[in-house]
Amino acid sequence: MTEVTCTRCGQTREGFEKAPFPGQIGTRVAGEICRQCWADWGRQQTMLINHYGLDVMDPQARSFLTRNMSSFLFKTGDGADIDTSKQGTISH
Repeated sequence: MTEVTCTRCGQTREGFEKAPFPGQIGTRVAGEICRQCWADWGRQQTMLINHYGLDVMDPQARSFLTRNMSSFLFKTGDGADIDTSKQGTISH
């Protein structure tokens, strides 16, 4: 099994054999993020999708989720908190 010192949590844990997400960001996730933090992102992503009523087929929604994934996992930029005043929209 691959072990990685996770950028998000700082612990050395089980990593990925192959990228769990396509593209450059997926490669970065495989090299820097542990499976536990990836699972935490999955729960956060589900909350964002449900809260904002996102259609994951919409390019704007996918871009929103990718930005939030980067923020959540790599602590870059501002991630979206669950803001009840913005329910049903991804504008912020």
